[in-house]
Amino acid sequence: MRLFCLSMFSVALAAAAPTTQVTFYKDVLPVLQKNCQTCHRPGEAAPMSLLTYDEARPWAKSIKQAVVTKKMPPWFADPHSVQFSNDRSMPQAEIDTLVNWVDAGSPAGNPKDAPKPINWVEGWRIGKPDVVLSMPVAFSVPPSGTIDYQYIVVPTGFTEDKYVQMAEARPGNPAVVHHILTFIREPGNPWLRNLKPGIPFDAREAEREAAENAARNPRGQGQGRGQQAISFGDNVAGYAPGTMPDIMKPGEAKLIPAGSDIIFQVHYTANGTAGTDISKLGLVFAKGPVTKRVLSLAVTTANFAIPPGDPNYEVRAKMTLQDDATLINMLPHMHFRGKDFSYRVTYPSGESEMLLEVPHYDFNWQLTYELAKPKVLPKGTVIDCVAHYDNSPNNRFNPDPTKEVHYGEQTWEEMMFGFFDVSVPMNVTAMDLMMPKKAPAQASSGAGF
Repeated sequence: MRLFCLSMFSVALAAAAPTTQVTFYKDVLPVLQKNCQTCHRPGEAAPMSLLTYDEARPWAKSIKQAVVTKKMPPWFADPHSVQFSNDRSMPQAEIDTLVNWVDAGSPAGNPKDAPKPINWVEGWRIGKPDVVLSMPVAFSVPPSGTIDYQYIVVPTGFTEDKYVQMAEARPGNPAVVHHILTFIREPGNPWLRNLKPGIPFDAREAEREAAENAARNPRGQGQGRGQQAISFGDNVAGYAPGTMPDIMKPGEAKLIPAGSDIIFQVHYTANGTAGTDISKLGLVFAKGPVTKRVLSLAVTTANFAIPPGDPNYEVRAKMTLQDDATLINMLPHMHFRGKDFSYRVTYPSGESEMLLEVPHYDFNWQLTYELAKPKVLPKGTVIDCVAHYDNSPNNRFNPDPTKEVHYGEQTWEEMMFGFFDVSVPMNVTAMDLMMPKKAPAQASSGAGF
């Protein structure tokens, strides 16, 4: 009798215990909306859409594997770095939700439990742009061969200064576009002065003009191969795998002066099939007053030679700020041999602080790390970037471990750029931050940083 009562008590407890099965509509879809659908929807970078149950269900096991190994969502900052407002790391509770759903057989559940779908604007992550600036003519990409960087001038037609709150560069054909950079060419700037609007201009011609301009303008206009575009005009927005649109805080904006042109720098890569591309730049203007401008800079060097087979070659570069600025974000950039990257600042007081460490760099994801609390960098602050490269056979992405590797624009060559954005007073320029001001009686014959 006693045994019978214990058995009945156990059954009663089991019946009273809540049974909560994880389902797609109630539990999984909110996680996908928050963490995945920015890329995993039609027209975006991800290879499959995860907007609906029918789209997500065939990928259930792959989703589990990706989140358990933390391959997805992509985020490479070391946890000991400073905090970032756009940290993509998925909380363990959300990882557990996806794992439990897959382990339960990936049930759909009740569609009535689904959250309201996100109203994605097709083709844009910034919503509907106020202005879209587009390459006027399609560029034809051959099925094979090396294609130099292409520069295309697009006049803005702006008759007054414009303050950009959000900016997004988008390829017309992602299959052939490796990256896009868009630069502001203010009225009177001689960069690419011979380039007719809308007609592509290759990188070799751009470099020849850079050398000419460096001789004419000794205060830093033209810093050598691969660096000239950074100094000729502020960057508005860029595109590469994994990049997100540029979104400035209220009161801060990118300034595009009246009469400026936008110069597209587009890197095309042949993929075996001929294609065409018309890339675009979408802009959303500030709706309120703007008191600070946002500038894009880079700590960089082209002076390196990575030995064949070297698994851990180090490259260093630094910049000393010549004026006060507030650091907003950082974006490290290397190519296939890139291994790790770090940013350290040393303040005028002598205090040093590590801001960002990326111990496992992934060329396939060009991530921007947005500071949760922007850092005030007084005049005299040194920004020191350190990169390591793996040119050994153990690097499965290495194009050729038997070759010595130098700076170059193609992906089988290498780069070392520590991009970063700062906010400054409206009258401060990038040259003010990078180049020491000379007394009027002194003449400078060199350039660069």
